[in-house]
Amino acid sequence: MEQYLWVEKYRPKKVEDCILPKDIKDIFQEYVTKKEIPNLLLTGGPGVGKTTIAKAMCEEIGCDYLVINGSDERGIDTLRNKIKQYASSISFSGGRKVLIIDEADYLTPEAQAAMRGAIEEFASNCSFVFTCNYKARLIEAIHSRCSVFEFKIKNGNKVKMASAFMDRVQQILKSENVEYDKAVIAEIIQKHFPDFRRTLNELQKYSTNGKIDVGILTQVADVTLKDLVEFLRKKDFVSVRKWVAKNSDTDHSKIYRKIYDNLNEYLKPNSAPAAVVIIGKYQYQSAFVADQEINLMACLTEIMVECDFI
Repeated sequence: MEQYLWVEKYRPKKVEDCILPKDIKDIFQEYVTKKEIPNLLLTGGPGVGKTTIAKAMCEEIGCDYLVINGSDERGIDTLRNKIKQYASSISFSGGRKVLIIDEADYLTPEAQAAMRGAIEEFASNCSFVFTCNYKARLIEAIHSRCSVFEFKIKNGNKVKMASAFMDRVQQILKSENVEYDKAVIAEIIQKHFPDFRRTLNELQKYSTNGKIDVGILTQVADVTLKDLVEFLRKKDFVSVRKWVAKNSDTDHSKIYRKIYDNLNEYLKPNSAPAAVVIIGKYQYQSAFVADQEINLMACLTEIMVECDFI
């Protein structure tokens, strides 16, 4: 079946095609060379390539694998039925099977506890690969049974990876016969880096007329805090709510980070510690709340009420 979504259509099938820090990539390549994938816990922000590298290793080795989304099938019944049925059966290829638990940090505590036993019970037949955004939400028993990889991009790797992704994006646009302005592509990548999935989704959205040029820059401009700070200072709840609604498509984790990075510019020194605690609380909650917009609005409302502005 032909893929419509670029993120799936152009998902790498080999480890060498994945855009990752070299030290991590070399280890995954070694797993492929040996045709042995151990139990893994891959953790990091959204869109950085955790699921992609897990699938790429399985595809390159040619082993049987199954992907289960932990946010959709998060309960104990999934483990008892689907996981045990898959992990206990013999591979058609005759090799070791792999079970990828995507977004594993959404599994219930009961499911996580049961997973501990399943890893050991099926150790001779199946490897488990967990991906998550927040590793602290997984119990220590799972950590201890896996090799843990944090997809953190150090400063020395940022330029190399952004450049590699720029080259990949241009190849994709050429394949899709989309005209583009290189400077505009660079701006989109800079805004969403290192979330490659979000970048490709945004590019596909903007390319509907077969062209990506400077005309879309007003849509991709990064969020600014100037207006928001003024609304907070005046305790203008209605305007704050409109600002949040206007920026609802922006990655909220970046908004929390931007507010945190600029605290000293608009808050009195005695209020900065309280603001840090507030931001930390709501950023943590954003991992599992039903409505991100309401969560961000609650955070800004608490800052507006509890903090003193310059």
